[in-house]
Amino acid sequence: MVPMAISILQGGLNGLTEYLSGHVLTCLVPAIFIAGAISIFLSQAAILKYFGPQANKWLAYGIASVSGTILAVCSCTVLPLFAGIYKKGAGLGPAVAFLYSGPAINILAIVYTARLLGYDLGAARAIGAIIFAIVIGLAMATIFQRGEAKRTSQAFAVVSSANSKAGWKLTIYFALLVGILISGAQKNWAALGALIAGLSIVLWHWFTKEEVIEWFKSTGSFAKMIVPWLIGGVFIAGILKVVIPESVIAGFLGGNSLQANATASVSGALMYFATLTEVPILRSFMDLGMGHGPALALLLAGPAVSLPNMLALRSIIGIKKTTVYVLFTVIMATFSGFIFGIIR
Repeated sequence: MVPMAISILQGGLNGLTEYLSGHVLTCLVPAIFIAGAISIFLSQAAILKYFGPQANKWLAYGIASVSGTILAVCSCTVLPLFAGIYKKGAGLGPAVAFLYSGPAINILAIVYTARLLGYDLGAARAIGAIIFAIVIGLAMATIFQRGEAKRTSQAFAVVSSANSKAGWKLTIYFALLVGILISGAQKNWAALGALIAGLSIVLWHWFTKEEVIEWFKSTGSFAKMIVPWLIGGVFIAGILKVVIPESVIAGFLGGNSLQANATASVSGALMYFATLTEVPILRSFMDLGMGHGPALALLLAGPAVSLPNMLALRSIIGIKKTTVYVLFTVIMATFSGFIFGIIR
C-alpha cells in the first residue's frame, strides 16, 4: 500500500517537474506576457472589430479557426492568450474557436502527424481541427447568447480609445513577443536570444517606465488567475499516468467501436500533452493495437483539452461554459473518430 502511494505521489511530482522544466519558461511565461500586453496595449476597438459579437462572422471565425497554424502551443499555454482577448471584449464564439485551434492545428503538429502516423491521419486532423473550432465556437455562442450579450454590451459601453503608441511600433512589439513564444516552444535558443535582445531594445526606446510597469502588473494578474490551477492539474495528470498505465489504455482502444472512440476521446481530454508529444505517444498506442478511428479521436480531443486546461479555464469563463466546451470536444471527437474508422 505504501509503495503504491509513493509511486502515485512520484508520478504527480514527475509530471510537475517535467512541466515546470520543459514548458513554463519557454512556453507559458511568454504566453502570459502576451496576454498582459494584449490587455494593456491592444486597442479594445480592434478586438471588438475582428472578434466581437458584431464582427463579420466569416472573418471572425475564419481567423480564429486557423490561428493555431502559427502557434506551437499546448492546451495550457493557449489559455493566457484566450483570456487576454476574451477579457478585452472578444465574443465567446470566436474566442473559443481560437482556444481550440491554438493547440490543435499548429503546422508542426500536423506535419509531424502526417509523417509519423500517416498522411490520412494528418489530413483528417487538420480538417477536423478547423471544423471543430468553428462548430464548437458557434455552438458556445448560441447556447450562452443571453449572458454573453450582457458582457459584450458592457464592453462596447467602455470601449477604450486606441493606444497612443504608433501602430507599426506595436506591430513590431507583438511580433517579437509571438516570435519569442514560437522559438521558445521549438527550443531554438539562438533565435530566442536574438528576439529577447530585440524586445529589450524596443522597450528601452519606445516604451516609458510606467508603461512597462503596467504591462508587468497585468501579466502578474493573469499569472495569478491561471498558473495555480495549471500546477494542480499537471500534478493530478501525472498521477493518472501512474494509475492508468499506457498498456491498459491501449487494450481498450483496438478496433473502431463507439466505446473505443469514446475511451480515446475521454482519455485524451484528461491527459496533458506538451506540444507535439501526443504524436509519438499515439504511435506507441497504435503499435500496441490502437485503431485509426480512436487515434483520430484522441488527436482531436487530447491536444486541445486537458485536466489542467479545464481547471484553469473554469477560472476564466466559469464551470458551466467550461463543462459545455469539454463535452462538445469529447462528443465530436468520439463521432469523428468513429466515422473516420469506417470510411478509412
